[in-house]
Amino acid sequence: MPFDEQRTLASPTGAALNLYTKQAAGPARGVVHISHGLAEHAARYARFADFLGQRGFHTYAHDHRGHGFTTAPDAPQGMFGSPDGGAKVLADIGAVHDLVAREHPGLPLILFGHSMGGIVALNFVLRHSAHLHAAAIWNANFSAGLLGRVALAILAWERFRLGSDVPSRMLPRMTFVEWGNKVPNHRTLFDWLSRDPEEVDKYIADPLCGWDASVSLWQDVFRFVFHGADDANFSAVRRDMPFSLAGGEKDPASDGGKAVEALAARMRRMGFLNLVSKVYPETRHESLNEVNRNIIMADFAEWAENQLSVEKPIKMGY
Repeated sequence: MPFDEQRTLASPTGAALNLYTKQAAGPARGVVHISHGLAEHAARYARFADFLGQRGFHTYAHDHRGHGFTTAPDAPQGMFGSPDGGAKVLADIGAVHDLVAREHPGLPLILFGHSMGGIVALNFVLRHSAHLHAAAIWNANFSAGLLGRVALAILAWERFRLGSDVPSRMLPRMTFVEWGNKVPNHRTLFDWLSRDPEEVDKYIADPLCGWDASVSLWQDVFRFVFHGADDANFSAVRRDMPFSLAGGEKDPASDGGKAVEALAARMRRMGFLNLVSKVYPETRHESLNEVNRNIIMADFAEWAENQLSVEKPIKMGY
């Protein structure tokens, strides 16, 4: 079930974005743009794109800077870029949306983000909600708090001590390794991703997955986390915008889904009433690669279809 097309999109940031697309099987209802997670790539979402195609959605999925087959002069594997790597990642998303607007004018656009991709997606929404019909922020953690501040201090020390932007030595231990050890009787340190051993083994065998991110990439991600943790930064987002928040009860990266519930509670307090949230029982981090993925994908498609009954004026261009 591969994507229909793989091509290169020139972004105004100077990146050559590796972009996959999947066309709707019949008359199109809308477009879903996928924002993937840390140390993975967009091709891993082909099954989800195929499912969405059967439900009437075109799908676009690109590799972020420093990931997959996207290239940029300032962003080798493991880096968003320098300077202002985070801003460039958001601008790349805007470039994809401009392409969607040219190729499918008038169709509603839903931004879907998983994990780091959810963190990136929400930061895009905070700046450009007028360009979107709805957003799905899945398996993302904006509850870094004191530990996040400690992580930023460690990263600043690493960057000073190591003298260049190289893979962080401490953050993988504080995240991937720590999460792997939290799974009882784990077979591998990546069992925190999914209960499906085939999916875990595919991730481990994929040379484009599981690498150690650079100090600057971690810094960019934590800046996004803290930006999304500040209620004041939601002021420009229309309160009737539809949101889907989802997580897993056994996902150590989101504190067993508690971070997802915390974000949902915050947003409801801020007046976002067109918001649905769910923490799936027994589910680990990669919802779309879990043993209950068919149920989870169907829930997303039903939510997305329900949002298309309400027309929203969408602005074009960034």
